[in-house]
Amino acid sequence: MKKYLLLFCLLGFVQLAFGTKLETNNQVEKDTILIEFGKSGKIVLVVDNKEDFDKLKNMNVNQIISELDLKIDEQTGELVVVEVSGKKGTKEIVKVTEDWNKTEVTVGGVKILVDESNPGNTKVKVETRGRKASDPPFRTYFNLDLGINNYLDANGNFPGSSAPYAVKGWGSWNLGLNWMASQRISKGFNWDIGLGVQWYNFKFENRDFQAVRGDGEIDFIQRTEVDGFKSKISASYLTAMSLFRLDFGKMNDNGRKGLRIAAGPYAGYRLGGTSKYVYRPIDGGGRRKESQNTGIYLNNFRYGIRGEVGIGRFNFFTTYDLNPLFEKGAGPELNALSFGMIF
Repeated sequence: MKKYLLLFCLLGFVQLAFGTKLETNNQVEKDTILIEFGKSGKIVLVVDNKEDFDKLKNMNVNQIISELDLKIDEQTGELVVVEVSGKKGTKEIVKVTEDWNKTEVTVGGVKILVDESNPGNTKVKVETRGRKASDPPFRTYFNLDLGINNYLDANGNFPGSSAPYAVKGWGSWNLGLNWMASQRISKGFNWDIGLGVQWYNFKFENRDFQAVRGDGEIDFIQRTEVDGFKSKISASYLTAMSLFRLDFGKMNDNGRKGLRIAAGPYAGYRLGGTSKYVYRPIDGGGRRKESQNTGIYLNNFRYGIRGEVGIGRFNFFTTYDLNPLFEKGAGPELNALSFGMIF
């Protein structure tokens, strides 16, 4: 049984390698030998040389296998039938591993397992291996950041609810579109650089306060004559970043199952900045909106540290600005902080 299986794999490989087609409807001008075994097993050999045909007719299956002059590793039981050597090393095409009652035949990406441990009940199992995802030394890709914003005061704390500029987490969205280029340094270790645009929204927890342009600074005024619905400031930045990334899954040949971490600096230039206040008049009426250009009081440049953590299909990021959000003396000393998911 094992010999027939081995011979069948060899013939299949030759069929694939040389593109030979056997068609019942067309006459093929080649001599053939038909080997029958069991109740319905058949092996067809195609020979286009008369001398080889006469020689092959006088051989049995055992002689065919012995003519291959194959050597078995006595320790592992492995038998490499066909291998291809190239610049990148040797690639095994057909390999056979034999135990006393089990045989494993690998042909390319197909593995055939023959289990004869139970007399009279031979089990055959066929497995196919999916193609491994390639890991090129250099690649480019896009990603999207989606998270929330906040900031820390001069003492490293989040502003309390009593502060007019205290941030409400839900609604203070951070959105980033990034184009990235990744260069592999070693297995599982990459250097990524990127360029993108980030939008920051800081939605105030106290909706009665509005951020407006004051005399040389940004002012937070309390609107008692209206019913405040939403108050926020926003800013957008063109940002460049550099990340050093470690992928422990690739280091250990586990693919995306391992932990991934990355960290590096970023720097950005401000593209715009506004404040928005949405309210209803107390005496009735629909919603109204007021917007002001408050970007004059925001720092034109921002720089900081970005960190990423990933596991499986999930990737998370956090950024922290090392310089204040507002210019010195033009607003409270606040350093922006963001965290969220990468898609």
